[in-house]
Amino acid sequence: MDLQTLAAHLGLDLAAVSLLTFAVFYPRHRRRELVPAYLALNVALFSVVAALSEAKGGGLALGFGLFGVLSIVRLRSDAVRHQEVAYYFTTLVLGLLCGLPGLSLPMAAGLAAVLLLVMYGADHPRLYARDRRAVVTLDAVYREEDALRAELRHRLGEPLGWTVHEVDYVRDLMVLEVRFRQPEPVRPSRSFVRKTSRPAPRLSKELA
Repeated sequence: MDLQTLAAHLGLDLAAVSLLTFAVFYPRHRRRELVPAYLALNVALFSVVAALSEAKGGGLALGFGLFGVLSIVRLRSDAVRHQEVAYYFTTLVLGLLCGLPGLSLPMAAGLAAVLLLVMYGADHPRLYARDRRAVVTLDAVYREEDALRAELRHRLGEPLGWTVHEVDYVRDLMVLEVRFRQPEPVRPSRSFVRKTSRPAPRLSKELA
């Protein structure tokens, strides 16, 4: 890959990951600490792919190098949610697509555009806007599913599913991770008060 082609692919990669990070991810999630992680991971993978493509051995060196790089990526932290993991993999794939030497620039741009459109639509705020997830501690142990569902519906909203993390018969409590749908907000009804205008009282002066 010559320098002009490398610069064009690098510009495409930077434009794609900047759109993903600054136009899609940060305005929706406001996780500032993940922005440099996404950018660094993307550019690092692009650099590794571009460097390995020039090494002796060609595709074999590229394959083993990518296997070694991707095998050290671990996303097991509880602080990283599933949506953010999806952004991690998207930044990885963008760096891989734009850095492959055998992929033409129009093909790489088209595939990067598809990835951006998929992430824009799949993580749109209006999609499942009322679905939530919460860890709930109940001060009772429910043995019947219908009673538990009714209690969760009363406290949170319509339960979509739950996972029991802890049942304590000594303290009589349950700890659950609940996926639920918030009820629609009730708009306050406006009460119209009919006002009647009364004429101002007239003051009469009596002359002595």
